[in-house]
Amino acid sequence: MAQNVSEFVWKRLKEWGLDRVYGYPGDGVGGLDVALQKASDFMHYVQVRHEEMAAFMASAHAKFTGQPGLCYATSGPGAVHLLTGLYDAKLDHVPVVAICGQQARTALGASYQQEVDLQNLFSDVTEYVITATVPEQVRTCIDRAVRIAQAKRAVTAVIIPNDLQELAYEDPPVAHSATHTGVGYPGKAGTPERADLEKAAEILNSGKKVAMLVGAGALGATDEVIAVADRLGAGCAKALLGKAVLPDDLPWVTGQIGLLGTKPSWDLMKECDTFLMVGSAFPYSEFLPEPGDARGVQIDIDGANLSLRYPMEYNLVGDAKETLAALLPLLRQQDDHSWRYTIASNLSDWWKLVEDRAMVDATPINPQRIFHELSPLLPDDVIMTGDSGSVANWYARDIKMRRGMMGSLSGGLASLGAATPYAVAAKFAHPHRPVIGFIGDGAMQMNGLNVMITVGKYWREWADPRFIIMVLNNEDLNQVTWEERVMLGEGRTPLTQSVPNFPYAKYAELVGLEGFYCDEPDKIADTWKAALACDKPCIVEFKSDPEVPPLPPHISLKDAKNFMMMMRNEPERGEVIYDSLRQMFSRVIGSHDD
Repeated sequence: MAQNVSEFVWKRLKEWGLDRVYGYPGDGVGGLDVALQKASDFMHYVQVRHEEMAAFMASAHAKFTGQPGLCYATSGPGAVHLLTGLYDAKLDHVPVVAICGQQARTALGASYQQEVDLQNLFSDVTEYVITATVPEQVRTCIDRAVRIAQAKRAVTAVIIPNDLQELAYEDPPVAHSATHTGVGYPGKAGTPERADLEKAAEILNSGKKVAMLVGAGALGATDEVIAVADRLGAGCAKALLGKAVLPDDLPWVTGQIGLLGTKPSWDLMKECDTFLMVGSAFPYSEFLPEPGDARGVQIDIDGANLSLRYPMEYNLVGDAKETLAALLPLLRQQDDHSWRYTIASNLSDWWKLVEDRAMVDATPINPQRIFHELSPLLPDDVIMTGDSGSVANWYARDIKMRRGMMGSLSGGLASLGAATPYAVAAKFAHPHRPVIGFIGDGAMQMNGLNVMITVGKYWREWADPRFIIMVLNNEDLNQVTWEERVMLGEGRTPLTQSVPNFPYAKYAELVGLEGFYCDEPDKIADTWKAALACDKPCIVEFKSDPEVPPLPPHISLKDAKNFMMMMRNEPERGEVIYDSLRQMFSRVIGSHDD
């Protein structure tokens, strides 16, 4: 049956198993828009409010399903808007395919309206970018874009001029200078050779104090990680993108690592004699063992990530699940339990400290307490998304993951405003599961408010209506404020940091959703319970104290000095220092003034 190029594009993407596309229309993709309407029985279109949200949603779709995410945009400004979300996918190594329009082929090179050099625009963010010029080329473009995205866990882009979109589609001829591609994903990466596994096992078996670090590459390998850790008597820290790899109720799981991490993770890395890193490109080397202090082994599916953060003694290229399973029989059972006893003791102290910090009084609400009280109320199958900013601190430290939960955020790019599009994509991918997104007021004003319009448009399609966006309303770009205080030794700069107050809970009602507002600490749990029982999506607005410090697990002398030597004319200085000292010594002074 005759079809045009646009109709072929959607059908071919469906043959690859891609059946949901996030996008926004425009005359640069007019033919694709018309064809998408005809394809509505097999291609689910989600209309976003801004193309950046489409790319973020495609990135999150890949994270929560393991399959390539798909987004599309019109020519010129629409394609430009995709960039931030596409870079999010690139830096977190997830597959995303972008379909973009372009001005007519006859207009290219003439400084035509909305003519942007998309090949150059996408050249850094993509592993593969191509502008189709004739109908016979389109099959190859689509096939290569999807296959390369999946195989290399990368971003790819296909640019289709608007006049080409409406031409009759033709398969490439059987002739010289033509190529014939087919549908089919590559198989999983294999396991390392036996000799390589034996060399890695020799290093790991020699350790008395083994520390593990797992990241997003170990998602789906929970049982194998636990088995290897138990065999080695190891403790295990988690990179933030790997938060869901292991449940936090295991007495040897030390939680997050890094600036948003825990002190037990810091101690684990600084006291170990052997280091096993699995599926992570965690960027902050200062939180890892000192080079030379520990023998190292790393497992990663991408050889480019090996020995990137720590000088490993031996490296294994392979899928985390398969490689750990192959490595396990070569590992000796560690019978000395003293290392794990130490880890468990440190953890017990840490979780008590976390609770004490959460219960310190603040004005009006301590943000830690919001997360601390939510954690035991979370449904077992919840999916959580976090934004960049101070909410990432509390999500990382105060939320205890249980087996079966999922969670993610913008890792490598750490982009503000990712939590809400991530949450929408999570809900479309898993409509039967409850979803909670954590976001600050700055990010909510940046793009979260418009994403809630998208939620209002589509939420009735979801089997389970539980969809919660929690907003920390502190009228401050809080993470940057604290970074400038600690790293620059400067006081708060209201000119750049102040965020206007806004009625987020009431706004939810304006778009047909539910809103909850809380500014009393003793009502936090009840507010969460009401939101979790709500029969429609909702915004939960907590009025929180911006002067509660997101203290790193290990504060350097320089940072501590800068913190204490903040600008003397900062109005909040006295309160900030007081609250910070109360946080540091909360175990001693308790949660109330005497």
